Amino acid sequence: MRNQVQVPFVVRAGGEIDLDTAPYLRRALAAALESHREVVLDLSEVTFMDCAGLSALVRARNQADRCGGRLILRGAGRSVVRLLKLTGLYRRLAVEL
Repeated sequence: MRNQVQVPFVVRAGGEIDLDTAPYLRRALAAALESHREVVLDLSEVTFMDCAGLSALVRARNQADRCGGRLILRGAGRSVVRLLKLTGLYRRLAVEL
């Protein structure tokens, strides 16, 4: 039997993740985590994130934990990384720069 390499599902976010846009991100991550064991959130095009965006990330991480899945944040810019570090979420979330 051949080993199967599991390719993560990628969700791409861009622009500002705030009170208006965070619900879209939350729904996209929830749907991805329902059907994929490993989900990568590409943040390379995100220019701003507020507490609503952080909430979406925490909810997705909790969903991944419940399902035995994994959420990986990739490509976060300086402002997003700084926010994650200030809130202590940098240590709690899987962040790949």
